[in-house]
Amino acid sequence: MGIMDYFSGWCKSKRRLDGLTVVVTGANAGIGKETALDLYDRGAKVIMACRNTQKAEEARSEIISKSNTKSGSLVIESLDLSRLKSVKECARRILEREQEINILINNAGVIRTHGRTEDGFEKQIGVNYFGHAMFTLLLLPRIIRSAPARIVNVSSMSHKYFDVDLDDINMERTSQGVVKSYGRSKSAIVLFTKALHLKLREHGINNVNTYSLHPGSVQTDIARDLFGNVIIFIFKYIGGAFVKSAKCGAQTTIYCAVDEACDNESGLYYTECSVSGTSSLCSSESAAYKLYDITLGSLNIQDYDPFGEEDTPRSIL
Repeated sequence: MGIMDYFSGWCKSKRRLDGLTVVVTGANAGIGKETALDLYDRGAKVIMACRNTQKAEEARSEIISKSNTKSGSLVIESLDLSRLKSVKECARRILEREQEINILINNAGVIRTHGRTEDGFEKQIGVNYFGHAMFTLLLLPRIIRSAPARIVNVSSMSHKYFDVDLDDINMERTSQGVVKSYGRSKSAIVLFTKALHLKLREHGINNVNTYSLHPGSVQTDIARDLFGNVIIFIFKYIGGAFVKSAKCGAQTTIYCAVDEACDNESGLYYTECSVSGTSSLCSSESAAYKLYDITLGSLNIQDYDPFGEEDTPRSIL
């Protein structure tokens, strides 16, 4: 454990997840892998939805070897969030196989210096936000049927400094600086979490809760593309005393996924296993509704109603 681990929030819940199904994106490394290990130890069936399935297989073996209980199960699914076709294919496979989805954890994320996805989205908002939004909306009817259920979205405190521009969400007219793009993608995640909460309650669905969170400064490799290997090495091994371990960084994610203390909370943002404040934009209900409509339009699913659809959204898949 690093120094920061002793001063950080830890999930204290002993809740078991036997018989429940959890989907974790980006579960092959960092806090995603630590999250998968914790929930596997609690008896859950954990679906590791990852772009690199070879690394996911290695992570699966590591999780099993580290597990204290080996009481759950681990399933690997291929998911490339930069390609909506891959998102749809992964969602379809999961829906064909799983009768219930009790917890969805959107953890995967990237930092890229430039570029766009094959669907035309700026890379970071395309992967961090739009890919996850599509994935969530496709799985949502099954999640609702599986209630009580939770949707946990990993964001960042950077959202407080770079509000998503709802009039230029894909950054067509503004500069695409790396830090700005990343912060805006994380802002969209927090606002979408609020939007889902509002839409769920609007449809009388009171037993599906949504959560967004900041994991803290964590020893992971997500910034490799931004800073390069040398700086990452220095940060990890020299500055490591001032950041959390991946296990510690996963605690707020785990807290939002399982802890009884937030059973009756929804649409909120968390740091250190407790509710925290957001940017003014991300606390706005009108902005949340606007983002929701923009998201469906950007994904070309304007006519899709995940709250009233049949259990499997065949019209999209």
